[in-house]
Amino acid sequence: MTILEARSRIDTLADRLAAADDLTDPRWRDALHAVPRHLFVPDRAWQAPDPGRTPRLVDRAADPEEWWEAAYADAPVITQFDDGAGEPGSGRWTSSLSAPGIVLRFLELLGLRDHDRVLEIGTGTGWTAALLSHRLGAGNVTSVEIDPSVAARAAANLGAAGFGPRLVTGNGEAGHPPGAPYDKVHVTCGVTWIPQTWVEQVRPGGTIAFPWMPEWAGGHIARLTVTGDGRAIGSFHGGASYMMLRSQRGTPPPIAATDGGGRESATRIDPRTILGDSHGADLAITARLPDVMDAEHTTGDGRYALVLADTAGTSWARVEHRPGARDNLVVQAGPRNLWDEVADAYLRWVGLGSPDRSRFGMTAGPDGQRIWLDRPKNVIEPMTMPPS
Repeated sequence: MTILEARSRIDTLADRLAAADDLTDPRWRDALHAVPRHLFVPDRAWQAPDPGRTPRLVDRAADPEEWWEAAYADAPVITQFDDGAGEPGSGRWTSSLSAPGIVLRFLELLGLRDHDRVLEIGTGTGWTAALLSHRLGAGNVTSVEIDPSVAARAAANLGAAGFGPRLVTGNGEAGHPPGAPYDKVHVTCGVTWIPQTWVEQVRPGGTIAFPWMPEWAGGHIARLTVTGDGRAIGSFHGGASYMMLRSQRGTPPPIAATDGGGRESATRIDPRTILGDSHGADLAITARLPDVMDAEHTTGDGRYALVLADTAGTSWARVEHRPGARDNLVVQAGPRNLWDEVADAYLRWVGLGSPDRSRFGMTAGPDGQRIWLDRPKNVIEPMTMPPS
């Protein structure tokens, strides 16, 4: 592969990202050339071309062309499974080289100025730390990685590419106080709640861009601006799906979608509507029910079921769509009627006029985080349902 051929691949990728509105600032196009992505792709890695599909092995020695295509595709490259303990190519994805499109969306969302100092949470392969270093100078970039083996590979990648940001091995949830205050925080892993340490380490007026991954439904791109009173306030800018910050992974309780036990009832609401209506509905439901998680199941005969559980593992529900039937079957167990709570939260959103994601925002601070509609004072209060 010649330099001209590599530049051609970068230009093709940049044109594709620009057409998708993921790349609008020419300075980031320059950064793509200054920090070639292939320098951060392992010789043997697993590309995930589509969400939910099994990643495919790309081997530079066995098939160089396929490897180069993966290096400049708008798709993630998985570099670790099960925290390094799993068999390569199988198991839970625990580190990756993110897809260029979502990387550029987050970097542009930061709204960087030339003098900004950035704290990055999750170094990964080091590619985004290198992009930030090119844009701001390596002295203005601090990147924290919890996994020592991942951190070591990132340091090697960055050194080979000619960049030397400050690299810290540790839990990103704590940030890096010695380097504070920062102007921006760039988060490359999903979080369910915003650590107050990040807010405290950012100057008033600075921003935090992160993938918010609540228990309910999919994730959201969020950007919060830090105020002078220990809070951060902002809004949502599309969808995101990221590997979780390790200290916030948690262990989902078993969802008891069994045939036996539980209280049976019926509903005219199609459970497919609850999850498929709108990202605004997702935010309204998770705002009222932050401890309720969902799962979808399709049975062998084509029937669909929505399964719910609370994070405490005390209650569950299963709502099954029955084709051709007037009503859908509901089974609920435990002290809470989770389906009733979810249906009520959904219908409250409908009653508000079905606002979309762009009208919602978040406030995070010492007292936790709240979701609001249209303005920060219009908080959607979490719902408390008495045991039945």
